[in-house]
Amino acid sequence: MNLKEEIPFWVKTYTKDLFSYAIIKVPQKEVAEDLVQDTFLSAYQSYENYKEKSDVKTWLFSILKHKIADYYRSKYKLNIELGSDFIDTFFDKDHHWKPEYRPTNWGDEKELLDDPEFSKALHNCFEKLPQKWSSAVQLKFLGEHDSKTICSKLEITTSNFWQIIHRAKLQLRNCLEIKWFKKERK
Repeated sequence: MNLKEEIPFWVKTYTKDLFSYAIIKVPQKEVAEDLVQDTFLSAYQSYENYKEKSDVKTWLFSILKHKIADYYRSKYKLNIELGSDFIDTFFDKDHHWKPEYRPTNWGDEKELLDDPEFSKALHNCFEKLPQKWSSAVQLKFLGEHDSKTICSKLEITTSNFWQIIHRAKLQLRNCLEIKWFKKERK
């Protein structure tokens, strides 16, 4: 087969497997689809480098894994590696809440979760989180997965996971207080 025959054959044969893998690593369907498409584009562009040293499927998965890593690296490098400046936003030098960021009582959570407007605000706040943060929180609290499973799915360390969860919860709470509870900052 030549290039014009092989690439369409690969797309037909391997798209489903590549997408199934990508959707586990990046829980947004559109992003997973883009990453699979980018994988085939890269395979096309680097076809001459592929010398059948490995199985085609293995080679395509290798490209996809690099695409996923690049996606997270480019999108979240600054957010995941936020230093003390992030924490300093919410806490003073003695590690106490700053008055303007101190948590407020939100009332009955069952009523909140049944409110479509609150659900919309929560969804908007999730969208503002870095993708890996959002995935970690949703897998932990909505999917009720254990930390080991989440770390494996997101390819992160346990300590990074707990750091992400802590920071994501701070961001979500702050966002909800602004978007839903409209707490006035002093």
